[in-house]
Amino acid sequence: MSEVLQNRLWRAVADGDEYAAVDVLAKALSEGLDEETLLLDVIAPVQERVGAEWAADRLTVAQEHAATAINERAVAALAHRDPDGARPSPVRGRVTVACIDGEWHAFPARLVAETLRLRGWQVDYLGAQTPTQHLIAHVHRTNPDAVLLSSSIPTHLPTAHRAITACQAVGTPVMAGGRAFGPDGRHARALGADRWAPDARRAAAALEEGIARPAPAALRHAVDDLPHLADQEYTLVVQNRAELVGRTLAGLEDRFPAMRSYTAEQLDRTAEDLAHIVEFLATALYMDDTELFTSFLTWTAGILEARHVPARSLIAGLDLLAGQTADFPRALALVREGTAVLGDRPARPVPGSDTPA
Repeated sequence: MSEVLQNRLWRAVADGDEYAAVDVLAKALSEGLDEETLLLDVIAPVQERVGAEWAADRLTVAQEHAATAINERAVAALAHRDPDGARPSPVRGRVTVACIDGEWHAFPARLVAETLRLRGWQVDYLGAQTPTQHLIAHVHRTNPDAVLLSSSIPTHLPTAHRAITACQAVGTPVMAGGRAFGPDGRHARALGADRWAPDARRAAAALEEGIARPAPAALRHAVDDLPHLADQEYTLVVQNRAELVGRTLAGLEDRFPAMRSYTAEQLDRTAEDLAHIVEFLATALYMDDTELFTSFLTWTAGILEARHVPARSLIAGLDLLAGQTADFPRALALVREGTAVLGDRPARPVPGSDTPA
């Protein structure tokens, strides 16, 4: 049944038909399917498919945004369904659900928030890009049983670390979730989160088990949890990010003279790709996790090839970046490992271009 509904919802979402999407869910409700199943076994997989189709270059950015907006409104339609004219009363406790500052992928957090409401929690859903200082002000005002922090992009992990320690410093436990924290939650554990949950159902189960409140304490420094940060490589890479990107871009123009005829848009996209590489390099230094960097490079190679851009351009960029990080042993090792992983990866044939982007 769920697979049939997924296909029906996907067709409506892919066509940009919000009314058809809501009708699919309304009919399923009338046939006895519950809201949680629709949220987590129908809408969530369709949203994952939206991302996969964009990555494969079968949806444009605008289509991906439109599809996500329809799914968000479908979730809202379920959340505000009130057939009996009475709102459910919270019976379990109060929690805050928020995305890390800078994290605009709010859909997973919204699914968690609505699942918890269905299970009897009072939920303060703060949405995307919640600044840590505003999160803490809210925690002081509401004294929740827990804060649930969501992030999909690993480059937000340093910010997540600050949010986790700030919540714990005022005596509020933190549960982390989202792809940024790793498929096994290892990044959540490294950053000192009290719990980690891979999905909404297990987040609800963990809350039902109970999470002990930490004793209020002074804010921890990042190096207290991650001693490798004492070498300052992360800080130096972050401080010199613009220079690293600029020099690498200039070096690519020397290696690929055709870049000199790029349009402003093409140059901007190439600079953005390089900026993302440096951001992931810095985050891998912060977490001391090679796979965090290499998995991003592998994913980026697939994205480029789906758009008919040869992925070997990444290796050229990494070669140039290696020359600029020669004085940073951990950064240089990460760049070299990234080069090796890309070199071992089977390349997808790309028609035409000899240029990197």
